[in-house]
Amino acid sequence: MKRTFTEGLGRKELAEIKACTQCRECLRYCPVQEVTGRVEISPSEKIRIYRDFIERTESLRALITGRDIPEQLLKDFTRAVFECTTCGVCGEVCPAGIDTQRLWPLLRREMVKRGLGPVGGQAEMPEVIRNTGNPYNQPPSERYRPWFPDETEIAEKAEVAYYVGCTGAYQAQPMVRGDVLILKAIGIEFTMLKEEEEVCCGFPLFITGQHELLEGLVKRLVDAYKNKGVKELVCSCPCCVNMMAKDWPFYYGKELPFKIVHVTQYALKAIKTGKLRIDHGLEERLIYHDPCYLSRGVGVIKEPRDVLRSIPGVELIEFDRWGRLSRCCGAGGAARKVFHDNAVAIARLSIDEACHRGADRLVLSCPACYEKVNDAMKDYPKKVRIVDIMELLSEIIYGQNA
Repeated sequence: MKRTFTEGLGRKELAEIKACTQCRECLRYCPVQEVTGRVEISPSEKIRIYRDFIERTESLRALITGRDIPEQLLKDFTRAVFECTTCGVCGEVCPAGIDTQRLWPLLRREMVKRGLGPVGGQAEMPEVIRNTGNPYNQPPSERYRPWFPDETEIAEKAEVAYYVGCTGAYQAQPMVRGDVLILKAIGIEFTMLKEEEEVCCGFPLFITGQHELLEGLVKRLVDAYKNKGVKELVCSCPCCVNMMAKDWPFYYGKELPFKIVHVTQYALKAIKTGKLRIDHGLEERLIYHDPCYLSRGVGVIKEPRDVLRSIPGVELIEFDRWGRLSRCCGAGGAARKVFHDNAVAIARLSIDEACHRGADRLVLSCPACYEKVNDAMKDYPKKVRIVDIMELLSEIIYGQNA
């Protein structure tokens, strides 16, 4: 019996697919629309097409006219749903309240189960992660060593643990180095898994609809931290934090034995309690970019700004769209692995606006943003200094050569 288009979706997702009114409000905010203008891959059109798939195969009409869907239509839909950055801003502005940041990965999973997805190099990720523990096919032995600060002690067991994440470890090393330096400055005892033990959080597999390895990865990581007595797991990657907070409990099978904390939340608490002191100022205009899975994903919006405002002399300015309406950096949803030109064009929109607003630095808090925005600035006439929040704090506290 052929797989139906509804069996992989819950009642919430089915209700959302029916709820779309085709008002196209989402087109005004979609970053892929901004750089391609292709309405046929817009959020509302994807939902219309998927609803049509259900109608063609599971309705009374299907019994009369047949249930076949042209193969090319299925392939075009698959490409459209994987070209999305899954940033979720379409759902944020949706009058019907459709949670697209959660819906798109599930529709991707459906196309994977049908043998139509994922696309391009995304298909190699399960095997690569199985072999190396990360989606970049990099050796585990290089996960920490190239960037880890000298003379930093890691406890064998502690109530606080730091999870680096794959993108930070291999693509945005100044960012994770800054994280560790700030934890060191706070003066708390913290632990980490060994390089070969800290594997992918599972987000790249979840977001591309390839879920087979997820339960094993999650249980391996959660049990490893549990055995170290961890009560708080600190991480700076928004995609990891989102995956840990929202999906780890499902794949683990019960409530996590520790709390998930974004590094800006942890740093702000330390600043407020006096454990982290920022004595030196910075006379600069900073513009902060909200990562999609930090702002819309887990609602961490205020904390990064409060950390930046704690730096004496800083003037914090904003993009036109910020917080829950922020524009994607272009790197999201693993789309950058296949649709590189889209990702670069989207990232340059943020560079353009940061320059237009006279920012001295564009401040990020996501390793995917860090990697892609830096990449987008190559061979681009407009330039702005890019820095991660913890990288910036560590520069101020320890000096430029931290």
